[in-house]
Amino acid sequence: MPQQPYSVEQVANLLGLHVKTVRNYVRDGRLKAVRIGKQYRIAREDLEAFMGGPVEPPAAETARRRRHVEASSIVQIDAISPGEMTSLGNTLMAAAASRTPADRPLRIETVYDEERASMKIIVVGGVTDTAEVFRLVTTLVKEPT
Repeated sequence: MPQQPYSVEQVANLLGLHVKTVRNYVRDGRLKAVRIGKQYRIAREDLEAFMGGPVEPPAAETARRRRHVEASSIVQIDAISPGEMTSLGNTLMAAAASRTPADRPLRIETVYDEERASMKIIVVGGVTDTAEVFRLVTTLVKEPT
């Protein structure tokens, strides 16, 4: 029997993201989806391609629930050039991508406001992992003295 496509809400729950974030991914073309009426549906294969690995069914996730502590943080860096922003963003993304499948999920997004020369780093993950990202940012970004 073919797998039913996921709703935006189901994908948001699976990935630990806000529904609006998933909708933005679909609208930006980062996550492939089909529009049915006023709703999007995401095929399992498309979600797996987006995640870079297999999707665990929600029922299996509920059956093995454990305590989960997560931090959501935004780091703002002002007076940063586009080149510095690109270098820092690439380093952070590489650090997040180098994690093993056994590690807990760590999501890092970057936003750059060229007009203000300001970078925001959005980090969502375990408290320890988030602290490691902060240490990496502190090491890579030299604060003015």
